[in-house]
Amino acid sequence: MIFKSNFTKRSAMAALALSVAAAGVPSVASAQQAGGKPPQGWFKICTKQEDNDVCIVQNLLTANNGQLVTAVGLITVSGKVNRKVLQVSVPSARLIPTGVQMQIDGGKPVKLDYAICMPDKCVAEAPLSDQLIASLKKGNEVVFTSVNFQRAPNPIKMALTGFTGIFDGEPIEQSQLEERQRLLQEEMQKKAEDARKKLEEAQKAAKKN
Repeated sequence: MIFKSNFTKRSAMAALALSVAAAGVPSVASAQQAGGKPPQGWFKICTKQEDNDVCIVQNLLTANNGQLVTAVGLITVSGKVNRKVLQVSVPSARLIPTGVQMQIDGGKPVKLDYAICMPDKCVAEAPLSDQLIASLKKGNEVVFTSVNFQRAPNPIKMALTGFTGIFDGEPIEQSQLEERQRLLQEEMQKKAEDARKKLEEAQKAAKKN
């Protein structure tokens, strides 16, 4: 029963964080291509979740096709629930026992255990301590390494430029969030249309041959 209770709490926290992150912000590349003003790496969003205030300082990296590469969230929950947690989302098909290794400026790696895996992502987490926050504020770069099912390490680098100001500053406005969502949707629609046209052209060329 204890295991079930702990798992439920961790899953609920992951779901809570992901529900906020899903309100997400498009990747820098997508927003730039769409002509908008993208966030510079780290950004902060806050929302109300039932009886709790939830703020997440996050960084989201996506591939050109929009698929998740790595998403990092420093989550602060206050109200009925009070908790601080670091969560890192990586693609699915990961080796679970290895977790995600976090390394700041080439220092000693810290293991983040997976809390939950879904069809499209696995989420690792660890307590968000004041010491960890201070290390990130002083750092220049953080590397998150997961291991895929072929046992190949997948290190992803994130610059910590501007992290301190974002963490200590005000969150972005809801209107900004909605505008960035719109830009992302437009960019993804454009990419889908371009891919469809290329496929049609390839099919026509194949018929001629």
